[in-house]
Amino acid sequence: MKRIITTSASVLIIVGTLTQAQANTVLKLAHAAPDSDTQQAAAEHFAELVEERTNGDITIDIFGNGLLGGDQQMIAAVRNGLIDIELSGNPNFTGLEPTLGAFDLPYIFANREEAYQVLDGEVGQRALDLLSDKNLKGLAFWEVGFRAMTNNTHTIRTPEDVRGLVMRTNSNESLIEAFSLLGANPVPMPIGELYTALETGTVDAQDHPVGIVWSAGFHEVQDYLSLTNQAYTSLIMVMNQEKFDSLSPEYQQVLLSSAREAGDYQRALNLEKEQEILDRMRANGMQIEEEVDTAAFQAVTRPTWNSYIEENGSEWTDAIQEALQ
Repeated sequence: MKRIITTSASVLIIVGTLTQAQANTVLKLAHAAPDSDTQQAAAEHFAELVEERTNGDITIDIFGNGLLGGDQQMIAAVRNGLIDIELSGNPNFTGLEPTLGAFDLPYIFANREEAYQVLDGEVGQRALDLLSDKNLKGLAFWEVGFRAMTNNTHTIRTPEDVRGLVMRTNSNESLIEAFSLLGANPVPMPIGELYTALETGTVDAQDHPVGIVWSAGFHEVQDYLSLTNQAYTSLIMVMNQEKFDSLSPEYQQVLLSSAREAGDYQRALNLEKEQEILDRMRANGMQIEEEVDTAAFQAVTRPTWNSYIEENGSEWTDAIQEALQ
């Protein structure tokens, strides 16, 4: 009887220690966007939801503005356990998992509704699960948005207008190929270096969603913006897999549901603010072009799909298209 009592007491001590450890969990969340961006507002909302739903057992410290490094540095730090959670655009994960590039292909989504339908469904969940063997737990898809082109030379309405521009791109191979097909000179560059590169003329042009153009101040150093919408970029929230696994199933579910809810919140903010931002850009002297020959851009950039399929197979492009039927 004494042995049983002793064993039971030991189990209680262990359980109590684990519970106390989770009750004092502070998670470090990083992203590269400015404080004025919707990523920061949604990260704050996420932190509030998690703290409320765990009764303060889990709190989240937010480090925005790239304070903890660029996208690739932050992703590596999450994999190594130096950062707990981070947010980066989908193209930043294609080096680890090339098949994710299917979601960045030019014009694979016609509108936001199509993107949400795929990303929030079974196909999106399977995509997040691809990261688990990289020690990354995919929590949810948030939004960077549909990409618009800006430059300092002229209005962009047709593919011919892109020819000859030195265009900053992210590291996604399909987008680099797309700009090459359009006749631009693509230059991959971290977003943290982009403002200075535009200001000094190192690059002529760049492409980001309207919200990022505004929050990063690119409108201050660019004269023209065209709503080309050539690609939709999702934002992935990932967590260190080992850290996630160390939490109780209840708290794991809190993180997952809060991440999805905060993502919906961020998407709604983006939609709400987009027209307001365009109006403010116009008021500041930026020329906005909404009449773009989308069909011509689609035709020129479509070979990027073939390149992706040759390299990665058609499983994911087929899955995306089937999910939209």
